Amino acid sequence: MGMCAVGFCLFGFPKTAPAAPQTAGCELPQDLHRKIATKYPGTKVVTLPDLQEDDKGFFQSDHGNSCPGLIKVDFYGDGKPTLALALIPNGATNQNAQLVVAHQVEGTWKVVLLASGGPNVPVVWSLPPGDYRDVYGRRTIRATRPVIVFFEYESWGLLYAWTGKAVSRIWIAD
Repeated sequence: MGMCAVGFCLFGFPKTAPAAPQTAGCELPQDLHRKIATKYPGTKVVTLPDLQEDDKGFFQSDHGNSCPGLIKVDFYGDGKPTLALALIPNGATNQNAQLVVAHQVEGTWKVVLLASGGPNVPVVWSLPPGDYRDVYGRRTIRATRPVIVFFEYESWGLLYAWTGKAVSRIWIAD
């Protein structure tokens, strides 16, 4: 009887894998991490625990457990490593969220601030090339490269596209 109980314990229950940390996928390459820490001190990449429960649900329904503050995207269309980062204050509350694009060219990260949001916690993701119309129906962007979306659930959303010469932006939620 004792052997049966042990056997049931070993084989009768489903085996579960440990849960992935909720910051998995949010780590920056070390050299980029140093550059961000210098250029944007006191900030960090948005992680799932940073999101309010309803925002976390919205994000996970579309993006699973991916990092809400970091996305790899071929934004410039040159195939070089490019990351879009949603940065928030690390503990301080008097700073705004920021959207930063980091592009590695010849071994060096070029970092550009695309937007500064409010004190809330936005997320970032990428969409494929295509035609994107603004929320007001006045402007359309015809993107030939993947685009970046900077979004605060139930509030606002911006879409950024590289035109080959400059960054173009439209509001996709307001």
